[in-house]
Amino acid sequence: ESRAANASKKELNIQWYIPSLAKPPNNTETKVLLLYAYNTEPVKIRNIKIFSSMSVFSGHLWIPLARVLSLRGKLSNLKQQVELLTQSSRGLSLDSEPMSFLKKSESLKRMPSKKLQMDVAKVHLDEKTEEMAKRCLSEIKTLLSVVPDPSLLWTEIPFDVTLQSIASLEDMFDPTIGCIITEENLFNWIISL
Repeated sequence: ESRAANASKKELNIQWYIPSLAKPPNNTETKVLLLYAYNTEPVKIRNIKIFSSMSVFSGHLWIPLARVLSLRGKLSNLKQQVELLTQSSRGLSLDSEPMSFLKKSESLKRMPSKKLQMDVAKVHLDEKTEEMAKRCLSEIKTLLSVVPDPSLLWTEIPFDVTLQSIASLEDMFDPTIGCIITEENLFNWIISL
């Protein structure tokens, strides 16, 4: 069955639209359109003509492209820091020489469950990385809020920081791709904005 007609759990779907002919409401800077849809309960659509649900929501936001790209860069740096912390907490050594593509794909084939466990394991952040995460979350809140408060800085992170959650945020703010967010706490935090 089509994923477009079914959602077995809570999902937030993000797509970006970079208009070529359409003009954003404010012409002072280049803006992109963030399109989102989410469901708060499992959904199964049998007939789109008669479908109605109180648990499916959608909308859009115009966001300055420069701020999206800047935030994505910060999230990419945060993801690298979280990867380093994940590797050091697991006692994995960082190779000084990069692995060849073949070696990487072979190691992923051999240990997919170990990689998956690392992606969803909660990461204990050092002070520098935690501050970096809080700044990124504050910027996300400012971009997604109807009435932004740029002076607000998060005092605590409202979801478990995992490699997967940070990668999802990085993908969310990549205007060249869309993403689906299903992590419970991350999902709840984003839709609260």
